[in-house]
Amino acid sequence: MGNVPPDIARILGPGEQVQLFIQQKIYHPKINVDSVVLTNERIILRHPHDLRLKRDFTDFSYTDVANAILDKGLMRSTVKCQLRMGGEALNLADLPNSDAEKAYGIIRSNIARYQTPFATGYAAMAPAGPMPQPMQAAAMGVRCAKCGQISAQGSKFCGGCGGQL
Repeated sequence: MGNVPPDIARILGPGEQVQLFIQQKIYHPKINVDSVVLTNERIILRHPHDLRLKRDFTDFSYTDVANAILDKGLMRSTVKCQLRMGGEALNLADLPNSDAEKAYGIIRSNIARYQTPFATGYAAMAPAGPMPQPMQAAAMGVRCAKCGQISAQGSKFCGGCGGQL
């Protein structure tokens, strides 16, 4: 992206790419304008202050974000990100609707990419392969009278206790 400020480009990690840069526009007079940078690894909030001579950065990894909610208004929208460790939600407020929709899509896709399979519902997913079929009684073998373990078909001795079948 060509409109990313050089101070943001300097703090990016190796292999980290900017996916969206949003400069929040406030319609009343204000010197400090916040901006939001969405990369493929984290969300960076840029806070210039002291007549733009100093800048503070706050970043949130996608592994720390539990959920994202798009609160769409008539002309402006808010993207709310619920954090895993509790605390206040990350609110990207007063964004133009088009920028908010893009930000929401990027955040949702990166949350799904960086979360563990168990956090994203891996256990609730349908199995990918064919369902296992129950074993037929003839294919199971013989049950041992001593220990109750089922041995392989055609065996003469129990694999668990060694008793004769």
